[in-house]
Formats: sequence, structure tokens, C-alpha cells
Amino acid sequence: MPAAANPVADPLLDLPFDAVPDPDEYLRAAMRWHFSPETGSPFWLARAAGLGFDPLTEVRTHADLAKFPNLAGELRTARVEDLIPRGYGDRPEVVGVYESGGTTGAPKRIVLLRDWLDRLLGWSSAQLDGHGVPQGVNWLVVAPTGPHMVGDVIKAQTAYRGGLSFTVDLDPRWVKRLISDGKGAEAGAYAEHIVDQVAYLLETQDIGVLMCTPPVLERIARRDGLAALVGEKVRAINWVGTQMDPDTRHLYRTEVFPDAVLYSGYGSTMILGNASERHGLTDDDPCVYDPYSPYMSFGVIDPETGRTVEYGERGQVVMHHVSKSLLMPNNLERDHGTRIAALPGHLGDAVADIAPVQEFDNETVIEGVY
Repeated sequence: MPAAANPVADPLLDLPFDAVPDPDEYLRAAMRWHFSPETGSPFWLARAAGLGFDPLTEVRTHADLAKFPNLAGELRTARVEDLIPRGYGDRPEVVGVYESGGTTGAPKRIVLLRDWLDRLLGWSSAQLDGHGVPQGVNWLVVAPTGPHMVGDVIKAQTAYRGGLSFTVDLDPRWVKRLISDGKGAEAGAYAEHIVDQVAYLLETQDIGVLMCTPPVLERIARRDGLAALVGEKVRAINWVGTQMDPDTRHLYRTEVFPDAVLYSGYGSTMILGNASERHGLTDDDPCVYDPYSPYMSFGVIDPETGRTVEYGERGQVVMHHVSKSLLMPNNLERDHGTRIAALPGHLGDAVADIAPVQEFDNETVIEGVY
């Protein structure tokens, strides 16, 4: 007997990456997909009755996402197969299972499906074009690989843009453990080991884009010969992590790496991607991040009261992901940020001046190589 056809999704859930749906219509289509027995994931279908509201009738606008409890913590133990919507059928194209973690507590796990990755790559590549990052060049990616998501996604991004990837693996969990155990010197030696690998690749290969974290970039900048090599070869530097102060950012742009585009992304495994630094910022502007609306959106709240802070005020970042492949609303992240008005037509808020909280889920936050 032939296999049954997969349920047909609302066309709003399968638009091209650069099409902008009506946000309320899109949200309602997503609720129908995630909470219909034929298409929803076992994870959400099992929890629907205990939500205290009906997502099919009571989630009508973006503001209604606040009705959802923060269930991200359950992803530490949830069966990952239960996160995949049934509408994908018996053979969903899974790119990988990835974990959060590296600075706090036990990891959470998420599933990356091919259709979302393709959409993310299209959007991210357009953001890179807007920053003036060249296509058709090789990337040197200094980032965590499995079980983390970022390394695999950036390798796919490089291929999408016509280049080859050279990788240096970071192990943030090992660095966290070293620092937690008071072995700061060993953590520093590990970081120098990372930079040694960066140097060798830059000496021997054609590298057009360097991706690394601020602590690694700082160590690269300390080595005069290596900084000069970056200036000679690299046309763009993508720093990822949580923070770089404005003075350092200005110094890199004007004195240390003046010939390279310096730009940033702010990502989270729990939203299956990253927000992009806003185009056209000056050194006098804070580093503002805009998520991929309407699929990703941010809020900034007072963690004590849960209320949204005023524009220009700081609070804890809340993230929402609503796509065909995943529903993860109202996730309180481990970062503080300044609330900034979103771009016209974008849902929620933009955020700036990201910095980790001191403690999250009863764990001290240790950034290490981030």
C-alpha cells in the first residue's frame, strides 16, 4: 500500500524567504499547523490541554504569544523525535539535532529541519550582502561544532555563498569547566591553542571572511603579525557571542582591522538562528540586532515583574520562534539587553548592548571563549 500523503500546509508557512506575510494571518496559520492532530508535534499536542487557553482560537496576534508558558527548559529531557511536527511525514529531512549550553546548566536539544535551514540561509545571506560581505570567498570559522548548531549553519552559509569553509573547533563547555575549577591559566592556554590554529590557516590558505568570538578576536589583535595578516587577507570579520564594548568596536574598525567589514550576529539555539546587526549603524550607535520577522521576534522585560521595559531601558531578553518546523514562544534567554524600536513592519523589539546575566537557571554564567 502506498504511503499516505503528507498533510498540506497553509501556503503562508512555505513562502519564499524574502516574502513578508501578514503577521496575524501567518501566526494563525502556524497555530493551526502546530495544534492540529494531523500536523502538530507530539510535544505540543501533549501539552495543549494544560495550557489554560486554546491556541487555535485565542492566539490571534503577536502579543498573544505571551500567553504561552516558557517550556524551553523541558527541552533538556524531551524526546527529540517528539519535537518534529507530524505534518512532515515519516521521513522528515533532519539536518541535525543540536544543543544549547556552554555557559549554563544542562543543555537543551532542538531539531533543525531542512526547510527552515534553507529559509534561514536565504535571509542571512541577504543580510550579509547588505553589510557588504563578499560572495565567492572562503570563510575561516572559529566556532563550536557538534553538538552545537552554529558551526554547521555557517558552513552551509559559506557553501550557499560560493566559498569553502575552514574550521577551528571551540569547546565552550571545556573552557567553562576550567574556569569553574579555578584553572584560568589552562583556559587561557586553550584559547592560545585556538589562535595558533587560526594563524596557520591564515598563513596557508585564501581566507576572505573570519568568523570568531570577541575573546578570540582580542587574542588575534594582540599578535601584531597575525593582525597584519588578517588585514592583508580578510575582507570581513563576523564576530559572534554576546558582547563587544563600543570603544573596542571602534578601535577594531578604525585602527586594528580598518580594511575589513566588522559586523555581528546575536544567535540562540532556541530560535534556530541569529539576529543580524542592523545595517548602516555608525560607531556612535549601539550594536542593534534585528531578528528575522515574523519567524523570530524579541521582547525585553523586567524579570521581576514580567512587564515590558520602556524603549532605551534594559531588561532580560525574551525570544519567540514561530515557523513551520518549530514553535518555541516566550523563551526567557540568559541575556540582558536594551529595548530598541523594531524596524518598520517587524514584530516585537530590536535589542542592543547584549550582556549575559550573572546567574541563569540557578547556574553562574561563565562566558569563557564567548
